[in-house]
Amino acid sequence: MKIAVLGTRGIPANYGGFETFAEELSARLAARGHDVVVYCRSHHDAGAAASYRGVRRVVLPTVRHKYLDTVVHTLLSAGHAAFRRYDVALFCNAANALFLPLPRVGGARVAINVDGLEWKRRKWGWAGRAFYRISERLACAFSHRVVTDARVIQEHYSRAYGAASEFIPYGAPAEKTATSGALDRFGVEPGGYFLYVGRLEPENNADRVIAAFEKLETDLRLVIVGDAPYAHAFVRRLRQTTDARVVFAGYVHGVAYREMVSHAYACIHATEVGGTHPALLEAMGMGNGVVVSDVPENREVAADTALFFRFQGSPDLLETLRLALRDPEGLRCLAARARDRVHRLYNWEAVTDAYEDLFRRLMAGGAAGS
Repeated sequence: MKIAVLGTRGIPANYGGFETFAEELSARLAARGHDVVVYCRSHHDAGAAASYRGVRRVVLPTVRHKYLDTVVHTLLSAGHAAFRRYDVALFCNAANALFLPLPRVGGARVAINVDGLEWKRRKWGWAGRAFYRISERLACAFSHRVVTDARVIQEHYSRAYGAASEFIPYGAPAEKTATSGALDRFGVEPGGYFLYVGRLEPENNADRVIAAFEKLETDLRLVIVGDAPYAHAFVRRLRQTTDARVVFAGYVHGVAYREMVSHAYACIHATEVGGTHPALLEAMGMGNGVVVSDVPENREVAADTALFFRFQGSPDLLETLRLALRDPEGLRCLAARARDRVHRLYNWEAVTDAYEDLFRRLMAGGAAGS
């Protein structure tokens, strides 16, 4: 099949979950003999070659702006795809639903992975939230198939729009990385730090994590991995902490990222909105204990393999971190269960099987499936 992936910043992955998804899925599809193209943004290009891991890259410009970056690039990408006669075009992010009809002009079958409920995020004003609400409806109207990566999101589309969607989970590695060279860069030792990974935006609650950690009696450190291109004031406020145990690592990718996750004492996952969060799955898959905010999406992923906390209610984050420190053996038992859960339910080969099957059904003129 001739397949295009649109709506991400591109590959190699150097930003977030959708970029990792685009790389892992497209590389595996290419290895199976498909002709795969990923559309990439010029300012995330980093001088990469015309192909990567067997996947062709089409690099197009965009407008570097909080509200325009994604939609302008996807508009250009979809316009380009309209004349390339792809068999299937896979869009990422419900915000791009408006452009689904363009590849269909060239005969492509079109699917969209809508991600989470973006309109719940605090970073969007009323206009942004309204745009995402409208985009969800357009995704149902303009695509041949909506893809959801969490049952919670699948139920939302069924309840809100009467739309059936294809449930295909996100994938994650299911093994630790033995090397630990990246730890020296940040002045930490294996097992000597809690790790927070996420985009530094209000709804991901890095500020609440830091506030709780500041009250924690421990010699362990807190490493914050991530940044945010359009939340400069919020990031500056985070960096004003006076706790010398807090380390801001910025963006970390590739082997260095896997090392940081593999050797943490535990990983803290504090998101309140979204679907399946890649950072949570990656921490679980690498056999790490996880401390997780108690919301339905996270419960669905972690089930009985995590320590859960609530921002409003009990146990709160500080209480849960103290429990993690008091009971390292219990944390290790949860971590072993978490790794097994990821291996069984969230492995990339099974995810690729599911997308390949969906694409074949779309080309055959249908989409009914699990």
